[in-house]
This record gives sequence, C-alpha cells and structure tokens, in this order.
Amino acid sequence: MSRYIPFILFTVFTNAAAQMMLKYGMMQLGPLSFAGVNPVVKILQIVFSPFVFLGLATFVISMASHLFVLSKVELSYAYPFLSLAYVAVAVAAWALFGEELNPSRIGGIALICLGTFFIAKGGSTIHGEETPVAAIQTSEGATR
Repeated sequence: MSRYIPFILFTVFTNAAAQMMLKYGMMQLGPLSFAGVNPVVKILQIVFSPFVFLGLATFVISMASHLFVLSKVELSYAYPFLSLAYVAVAVAAWALFGEELNPSRIGGIALICLGTFFIAKGGSTIHGEETPVAAIQTSEGATR
C-alpha cells in the first residue's frame, strides 16, 4: 500500500499547485467585470491568461495522477488524502499571498492532518493484485 503514497501525494501537491497558479492568475487579471463585454470573450481571456492556463493544465496532470491512483487503491482510502491539499494551499497562501493563518484555521488544519493519518493507518486493498495464498487458507490448510 505504501508504494502508492508517492502517487497520492503527487496528486495532492499538483492539486495545490494548480490552486496557487489560479489564484495568482486571477490576481493578475484584477477584479472581474462582465459589464459591456461579451461573456464568451471574457471567459476566453481568463482561461488563456498565462497563470490561469498553467493552473488548469496542472489540474489535468493532477487528475491523471488521481485516476492512476484510483485504479490501484480503494476510493475511500485515496480520496480523503486530497484534503491534504487544503493544508498545502493554506500554508502556501499564507507564505506567498500573506493570507491569514489564525488559530481556528490552524486547528482545522491539525484535524485534517490527524484524520488523514488515521485513514492512512487503516490501509487499503490494492486493486488488481492477488491475495497471498497464506491469507486464504482454511483452518484445515487447504486453499479455497
């Protein structure tokens, strides 16, 4: 199971990186206004601004990684790890954008980390791998 943790963490960190790029891209664009502008043109301007586009592309990479992980481990094991992206985003937003990390947010981050730890400790079944023969032997020693 632990051999898939690097892939899960790659998914988490690319997800968080995408959020940071999207935020920075939107900061570059300034406050949005659709007044007097064709909405389709405005959306295309947003999507194709460099950091927004890079953020969206990073999301695609993150999703590809997540799909790989889902093909290997249980959803109920893999998906809660994505909550660690909240932790990474909160810390990065504090460091890069000066966003507040107050005691309430820090407490929430601690709870997310604790919950993820318990989920990881519980383990998961790996899809596509056979169960060891020793694990499926009956009490008489015969295999099923």
